[in-house]
Amino acid sequence: MSLSNESHPEEFILLGFANHPWLELPLFIILLITYPMAMMGNIAIIVVSKVDPRLHSPMYFFLTNLSFLDMCYTTSIVPQMLYNLESSKKTITYTGCIIQLYVFHIMGGTECLLLAIMSFDRYVAICRPLHYTLIMNQRLCILLVSIMWLTGVIFAFSEATLTLQLPLCGINTLDHLLCEIPVLIKTACGEKEANELALSVVCIFILAVPLCLILASYASIGRAVLKIKSSEGRKKAFGTCSSHLIVVSLFYGPAISMYLQPPSSITRDQPKFMALFYAVMTPTLNPFIYTLRNKDVKGALGKLLKSIFNFR
Repeated sequence: MSLSNESHPEEFILLGFANHPWLELPLFIILLITYPMAMMGNIAIIVVSKVDPRLHSPMYFFLTNLSFLDMCYTTSIVPQMLYNLESSKKTITYTGCIIQLYVFHIMGGTECLLLAIMSFDRYVAICRPLHYTLIMNQRLCILLVSIMWLTGVIFAFSEATLTLQLPLCGINTLDHLLCEIPVLIKTACGEKEANELALSVVCIFILAVPLCLILASYASIGRAVLKIKSSEGRKKAFGTCSSHLIVVSLFYGPAISMYLQPPSSITRDQPKFMALFYAVMTPTLNPFIYTLRNKDVKGALGKLLKSIFNFR
């Protein structure tokens, strides 16, 4: 374990999978494939949602925000992961760690809130279809997204700043792939109970409350769908929600297992696999989930590709 006499180290050593070195090459190859896929998929969704008039609706407005979040989310960690997996010197500068800490948690917290907003949009579309355009007007959508971003930034910024105040006692080794709040709390020395409590409170607001809103929305949606007499109508209603439900499950499952437990109880490799899942796999899968299960997006994407090739 490396030591430093400074108040904070010049750099952190990220151990990653040092105890499983055989994982590094397969992981490097996986990231090298999935990262460009995640970027291209999310860029494609943003572009088609902007250029196709049929996709100028609240649902796709929120979806473009999700794609932008996923791009920033995965970009905040994957390039550094690739560099460290390829290099024998697995480090990140202290400044780089701070930037990664803020960006990663701002994007993650904001995405929790966005998924709740998207579930509310589906609730209004299915349970209040006649009032949908009146309720989900452009002004409300912009207001919801603005509140979402502001809340995500405030909560993540306050918790990350509080975590950075913890003394490291000269320790500059993190048993992780990136700079993440629970791991920094676990690594720090001295009294950490206040930080663990603050993290739990923040996670209740950022994770638990939005999840309860999502579950409540889908409980109402489920009751409304069961009242639809035609099987075709039920299938169409379920189809508009299934993609979002899959994304919610992929994102919230690992995030809850990581953040809604005391950092002191986290096992050694748990943060690494959880971070890979909700920060790499989910942003990569999201565009395919929404594209493959949505006829409008597939049609708009096909139309865009056709126009590009015809232009050439």
